[in-house]
Amino acid sequence: MNQPPINANQFKHLRFILVETSRAGNIGAVARAMKTMGYSDLVLVTPRFEDALQDPEAVAFASGAQDILAGARVVGSMAEALEGINFAAAVSARLREFSPPVLSPRQFAGQLTAQPELRAALIFGNERFGLPNELVEKCNVLINIPANPEYSSLNLSQAAQVLAYECRMAVLDGAGVTLTPRLPVGDASEVGFHGEAASIEQIEGMFTHLEQALVTIGFLDAANPRKLMPRLKRLFARAQLEKEEVNILRGIARHMTGRDGKGGQ
Repeated sequence: MNQPPINANQFKHLRFILVETSRAGNIGAVARAMKTMGYSDLVLVTPRFEDALQDPEAVAFASGAQDILAGARVVGSMAEALEGINFAAAVSARLREFSPPVLSPRQFAGQLTAQPELRAALIFGNERFGLPNELVEKCNVLINIPANPEYSSLNLSQAAQVLAYECRMAVLDGAGVTLTPRLPVGDASEVGFHGEAASIEQIEGMFTHLEQALVTIGFLDAANPRKLMPRLKRLFARAQLEKEEVNILRGIARHMTGRDGKGGQ
């Protein structure tokens, strides 16, 4: 079957991150799911066994995608895994009270094609425990696969396959996917100019700086912060902050405190 011309660079802008994976077979199966859809950037964060990428089970389940395993990286922290990323998406079957905006896989894929400047990452948690709340809250969006509510359990590699497929289809369709998120995250057609999206590191530095400023002016009690910061993170996640906007917010925080914050920029 003839396919439309594909810009290979579009497949280099999406990273698959597996956090504390327990089964080597799942790592190999995710590599296979990625390769079938044209993706290759795979990062493992502290897998729960040694030599994860060379494990015989991982190699067997990769089934022809051993080159994806060979090019993958194992890192010791999420900060390392997210280097160069400015749009992080947590994948979870469980919705959270203070989650960022929730998208379906198709909505996420449409957003990537509508905003080609994004360098995105899909983050998958441990097979048994999923992703911790504090990590989800730092992401730009949460992706929830609309599975059968009576049995919504998906294997790790199955979830990765669903996301990889939707992202590939969005590339093949051009940017023709309509964005209708459950929570508004912005539409590329709504504004005339888009600046460079802020990185996860820049946004985290801004939150650290802002928290210091709120404590300084007495708006936030450091000893009893309650849920103010998670609510602010959810609010700003809907805004899809750009680098210059982060700089503006840090400038406001600097004037509130009279000094620079310690969070990196």
